[in-house]
Amino acid sequence: MTDKLIHKEYIGSVHYSNQDETFYGKIEGITDLITFEGQTVKELKKAFKEAIEDYIELCSDLGKPAMRSFKGSFNVRISPQLHGRAFEKATLKGKSLNQFVQEAIEKEVTAN
Repeated sequence: MTDKLIHKEYIGSVHYSNQDETFYGKIEGITDLITFEGQTVKELKKAFKEAIEDYIELCSDLGKPAMRSFKGSFNVRISPQLHGRAFEKATLKGKSLNQFVQEAIEKEVTAN
């Protein structure tokens, strides 16, 4: 189970402040910091959807993309042992480490 909300293609994190007795979160995958909060789950969900709709409208008014763009490369930090095992497996399959990792990610994101 993950503590996430989804509306349209947007994902929101969900946290709880025991001190404030408030649920809160932020919209993930955008270049700006947009937060939302509520005293109940129902209020939190409503605030999340409103934050997204407001953000989409603001981005449209400013002529900027609402979603963050991805360049297609990123650094992954893993243990040297796992790195070595992945390299070995990729080499035995006749693939580069990059191809091996890309296929593993594709498999994971397309799995139900």
